[in-house]
Amino acid sequence: MPTHTEQRLINHTPEQMFDLVAAVDLYPEFLPWCNGAYIRYKDSELLLADLKVGFGPFTEVFGSRVELYRPDKIEVTYDRGPLKYLSNHWVFLPDEKGCTIDFFVDFEFKSKLMQKAMGLIFHEAVQKMVSAFIKRADDIYATA
Repeated sequence: MPTHTEQRLINHTPEQMFDLVAAVDLYPEFLPWCNGAYIRYKDSELLLADLKVGFGPFTEVFGSRVELYRPDKIEVTYDRGPLKYLSNHWVFLPDEKGCTIDFFVDFEFKSKLMQKAMGLIFHEAVQKMVSAFIKRADDIYATA
């Protein structure tokens, strides 16, 4: 599967973005194609979570291990579901205007059909997801 790397300078603090990305249970409220989020385990440094994702005729549940390195890094690895592997990180670098988000994702489906379908829209879908996180931050952290 192709990988996607993206960096964006935004007007929110690393702590705000960390809290937003770490709130996996709220993803269905704003993240495209996310139809459910279930936290199986949670402490201050680790989440085990399942995301129900639907796109077109496909619906899958992905289990992941989310390691929390407050306030500047979140690493996500594959736990269970339809993938061969998943490698994903968010890094929040302080900047005088807010922070720079460094986002990386790489994954591969077990199913060749799913792999082919996702390959057609991969970069567009991931860019839309990163934009959804930034819009959510703008919505909840907007200053009056």
